[in-house]
Amino acid sequence: MDILENLEKIKTTIPENVQLIAVSKNQRLEKIMEAYDGGQRIFGENKPQELKEKYQLLPKDIIWHQVGHLQTNKVKLIAPFVNMIESVDSLKLLIEINKEASKKNRVIDCLLQIDIAKEETKFGLKLSQAKALLKDEQYQQMQNIRICGVMGIGSITENPKQTKKEFANLKSIFNTLKEGFFKEDNNFQHISMGMTHDYLIAIKEGSTMVRIGSGIFGVRNYF
Repeated sequence: MDILENLEKIKTTIPENVQLIAVSKNQRLEKIMEAYDGGQRIFGENKPQELKEKYQLLPKDIIWHQVGHLQTNKVKLIAPFVNMIESVDSLKLLIEINKEASKKNRVIDCLLQIDIAKEETKFGLKLSQAKALLKDEQYQQMQNIRICGVMGIGSITENPKQTKKEFANLKSIFNTLKEGFFKEDNNFQHISMGMTHDYLIAIKEGSTMVRIGSGIFGVRNYF
């Protein structure tokens, strides 16, 4: 499978206002470098230890996103360098990110992961929980994180109407939070939704970031 060919093909389907996150989890370094040499600079990983190892070995102008569920005890592994954590699903996690970012004198961009799928295995906040987090005094005192939007993962389904409905719901939640908490904050601008199998639907529903792995790299190899 030709990574450069896949990358170019996908880029032709993505508008300029939508960022492409190449999900490189479990991919070998040489495959990541093929995408890098093709001009890709934003990569997503879901395992902090693997992300740290790749950061140490790969070019330093890569923009790294943590896209998978993040345990609080693993935040310290990626806090020194990660550009964005897309999977903030609790106040407890946000407190830890702020603490570790403060130690490194950094501000880390974050997305609130919203539960939009009809699956028990998915992580994420309900709208009411996201509102409660943003109203919490501990959050309001944080100086080393920046909430830049929301992220969601659609259900695994062959029904495009369900996928469309879930993505539309995430866009609605984004609008609600923007109006209620970030009206004057231009940093709150991103909706990360859509993967290889459903990113075109996500873009139509307002996605500003799509996370594509197998569509670029093919079937995953274990790192």
